[in-house]
Amino acid sequence: MKNESGSDNLGNMEVFNQAESVMGDSFLWSPQEESTIPHGPEDLLHQRGQVTREQLDLANAVLVEQPWAIVIDVLVEQGAISDEVALETKAEYFQMPFRRIPEEQTLDSELTDVLQPQYMRSKMVLPLESNEDGSVVVAIANPEDIFLIDDLRRRLGREVILVVSPPADILAHLAELVGGSDALEKVEEILGELGVEEDSVEVVEEEQGQAEDLEKMAGESPVIRYVNYIITSAVREGASDIHIEPSRKKLRVRFRMDGILFEQSAPPVSMTPAILSRLKIMSKLDIAETRIPQDGRIRVVVQSRNIDLRVSILPTAHGEKCVIRILDGRSITVGLEKLGFRDEMLEEFMHQINQPNGIVLVTGPTGSGKSTTLYSALQVMDRERLNISTVEDPVEYELDGINQVHVRDAIGMTFSAALRSLLRQDPDIIMVGEIRDGETARIAVQASLTGHMVLSTLHTNDAPSTITRLINIGVEPYLISAALSAVLAQRLVRRICPECKEENNELTRRERVFFEHSGHAGKPLYRGAGCEKCRGSGYKGRVGLYELLVVDDELADMISTDPGVNEIREAACRVGMKTLQEDGVLKAIDGQTTIEEVLRVSQA
Repeated sequence: MKNESGSDNLGNMEVFNQAESVMGDSFLWSPQEESTIPHGPEDLLHQRGQVTREQLDLANAVLVEQPWAIVIDVLVEQGAISDEVALETKAEYFQMPFRRIPEEQTLDSELTDVLQPQYMRSKMVLPLESNEDGSVVVAIANPEDIFLIDDLRRRLGREVILVVSPPADILAHLAELVGGSDALEKVEEILGELGVEEDSVEVVEEEQGQAEDLEKMAGESPVIRYVNYIITSAVREGASDIHIEPSRKKLRVRFRMDGILFEQSAPPVSMTPAILSRLKIMSKLDIAETRIPQDGRIRVVVQSRNIDLRVSILPTAHGEKCVIRILDGRSITVGLEKLGFRDEMLEEFMHQINQPNGIVLVTGPTGSGKSTTLYSALQVMDRERLNISTVEDPVEYELDGINQVHVRDAIGMTFSAALRSLLRQDPDIIMVGEIRDGETARIAVQASLTGHMVLSTLHTNDAPSTITRLINIGVEPYLISAALSAVLAQRLVRRICPECKEENNELTRRERVFFEHSGHAGKPLYRGAGCEKCRGSGYKGRVGLYELLVVDDELADMISTDPGVNEIREAACRVGMKTLQEDGVLKAIDGQTTIEEVLRVSQA
């Protein structure tokens, strides 16, 4: 409170009390004694050397034209101090503790129901917790409101302890309580801290071949900036997928990095329709349709890099879920020698793909790196002297010097139809994105038997089961034995972070038993302790586990008799095939990964 002359009555009273206690009845007022007592938060700043006398004079000069202004707020506007420093200083001046409110702070629903969101928003207050003595800790953003504590006591019916907290912290928790009305404010808060702008992601129009600013497509909105933020963040952190998953009470945004999903900051669940609409606009999907799945594609430029996004939208009980697959062209420029092949296996694989004819299959579950292996194989081939063609659904990466055909089932452009047509295009090497049915498999076999090298993928658990899978979809065993050259099964495991790598002497019982049965017991193993570089996970990046089955004469004779999977596996191991588990153990001993990872991705 200030009198007409602008001096602080509370400050003068403190001066009087302190002086009286020292001087007793002979108290005489002295201006020198008052000068050490701060008359406002700005004086505290000056006494501590956080602002200069010149900065104070400049701020006070504003009061001539704006007598209602507050000096410390003027200092913030002039850039002399930050908002947080100003708030901390106000808290100290009014003898209140300053406290940040963590994201994980749980609120007492009974207290928030009493105060009501509208009141808390207007007064910028937030009840944090109840103490054992019955008092309530309440965060406020304006410590200068001397009447607020009495109002809070009356409304809550309890003793109130005030703490000073930043408005952003209070707003963030209020946004979760009131949802839609504060959703945009929370998004603005997230984006304001990260500096994400509308033009940080550019959409590439395929028809015109030009980059177009997102602002022209959907107008200015925090939603645009938030979608740009999750895309740029995912690309920057090396994520392979973005998951946007609504539930009844919250929206969950997760990035898949090194095969594992990590949760990210997310806006309120009420923002879900707006975010999904923005993604639908970008991928040319029907905004009004929310009852059936939709798939789309977005070509964008992020930080001067061309990125393809595959968008899949699926209706769920709590709204539409969206998964975005990130296809970065830089990932296929990795040479085969950097994928994790052991030297002898790489040499044999290179020998197989350089044969004039035959079929080489790469198998594994979704996300195991099959496409990357095939693209890397195509990169090492002579594209000047060979006619190389691919049939893909969709074309994931565009390669120079290679004819790439996009499958469109809706108009009859299936794998089998495209492959049949390619055989009339004088090909040397054909890459089929995936063998899905018997017809495609039989055409691939015919192509290999007529002098073409065919590369393709198949979804099986390991290399030996690939042969029985081909038989099950209708390919005759004698055709498989004549056409199949090799099968490469693969998985991706996380690499140990090189920054926090250490020896691992703490295996679980399952890991220890598996390692002892591998025949390498006694050799040292390693792990990542966890650091900032690896987000505390102990892993950074991924490396492949491989199982290469080469069809020699003995195995070809066995395949023609329609053998079981175990027979094929035993025969392949007798001639030197290393299983996925064996390759994983060798990489664990080399310090590339852990036994835990090997067991996670493979059958033991």
